[in-house]
Amino acid sequence: MDKPVELIPLVCLKCATAIQAQADEVAWCCAQCGQGQLLDEEKGLVPLEIQFAAGLAPQRKGKPFWVATGQVTLQRERYSGNQNQQAAELWSQPQRFFVPAFACKLDDLLALGAGMLMRPPALQPGPAAPFDPVVLSPEDVKATAEFVVMSIEAERKDKLKEARFSLQLSAPVLWILP
Repeated sequence: MDKPVELIPLVCLKCATAIQAQADEVAWCCAQCGQGQLLDEEKGLVPLEIQFAAGLAPQRKGKPFWVATGQVTLQRERYSGNQNQQAAELWSQPQRFFVPAFACKLDDLLALGAGMLMRPPALQPGPAAPFDPVVLSPEDVKATAEFVVMSIEAERKDKLKEARFSLQLSAPVLWILP
């Protein structure tokens, strides 16, 4: 038998302060004690480590990104041109993926994800700061990172016929960046 829908108030795991959650948000930092928290579909509210980057401006909200290290294994077939060397150089090393966790358009997500993969920002820890709502679940990070890989390969100047790849990704960590 199906269980009825039940509303459960969100309270901080550490200090029991009410969490001011917005629609679609999946992660928060308690305003009272600073405890990071994630809404897990199976376990409910669970602790979450949130990293804040140095250089966050106090008057501006930071942008949340899921950051994970990934190894891509790629096979490319093309109609003409040859960008296989450039692809092999990029994917031969583990890469750091930056997946926007805030609400943004698909084009912006791909541009940010690809741009930050190619030119990763320094991840120097800094003090806590306010940040935009986190709306992307860590369970969606791998699929989003795979989409970033495909967008990078599609942008190459050869005529790509087919790309097959696998992506091994570490557990994502939530970073708040300027």
